Amino acid sequence: MKFRKFKDNLFKSHSILLLCLAIIVFIALFVGLLVKSLPLLQAEKLSDLLLGSIWSPQKEAFGFLPFITGTLWVTGIALVIAVPICIMAAIYLVEYGGNSLRKLVLPLINVLAAIPPVLYGVWGVLMVVPAVGHFIAPVFSVNSTGYSVLSGGIVLAVMIFPIMISVMVEVLKTVPQDLKAASLSLGATKWETITKVILVKARTGLLAAIILGVSRAFGETVAVLMVCGNVPGIPKSLFDAGYPLPALIANNFGEMMSIPLYDSALMFAALWLFIMILAFNIVSRMILKQMEERL
Repeated sequence: MKFRKFKDNLFKSHSILLLCLAIIVFIALFVGLLVKSLPLLQAEKLSDLLLGSIWSPQKEAFGFLPFITGTLWVTGIALVIAVPICIMAAIYLVEYGGNSLRKLVLPLINVLAAIPPVLYGVWGVLMVVPAVGHFIAPVFSVNSTGYSVLSGGIVLAVMIFPIMISVMVEVLKTVPQDLKAASLSLGATKWETITKVILVKARTGLLAAIILGVSRAFGETVAVLMVCGNVPGIPKSLFDAGYPLPALIANNFGEMMSIPLYDSALMFAALWLFIMILAFNIVSRMILKQMEERL
């Protein structure tokens, strides 16, 4: 009995230690980025940095608005494309496809998650960019090279398919069979049962899957960098080039460090990306909590 208590206390202490370690890493990351960003924050107003649209490090002009809007454009497009496709794919796999189909498809989806981002970028350059430039843009009477926020959004949507579909499938599988049987016994059709019973019951889990996908999308770098065009301007349409924050950091870190405040500006970009992801997750968790309380 004493040995069992000892093991229990040992596991508890180790768990607390690992939790504290995770919190320390989080705080250290935030503090490190903040300290590195202080020279820029002391030299420029925060409002000028976030709302400025001119990026010219040689002239000490650090306007981050084009990069923030580029990040939001690409992430938003990816969500608009990915969310309905992933929900419908998960519904089909759980409600219409059999076990044999799920056993065949889900491992393939997991393989997509293991593909390096640079391969998605190469696929985007070879397939998506020409398709946008030569076929999609002319439909809207727009002249585009194809390197645009739309291309970045398409590539990013494909990249977040695996994690969203996998989580959504597991969420839909947790809906009790009794609820489905009760709905069908009352005369509801299969589709009515899915839309009015299954999706309502699983909505908190589906939202959690979307949150995971967005968190992945915010920080994706290489693939988006290869297809967005990397022009530091505010995108006005789907076919304009963009320059997301992760691409800015990856493209320029280690270069031109002799320019005053340049290193600090890149650290501020990383800090602001960190804050954006943190704020999104906090707001999402608050929404999830409210939904769970209503249910």
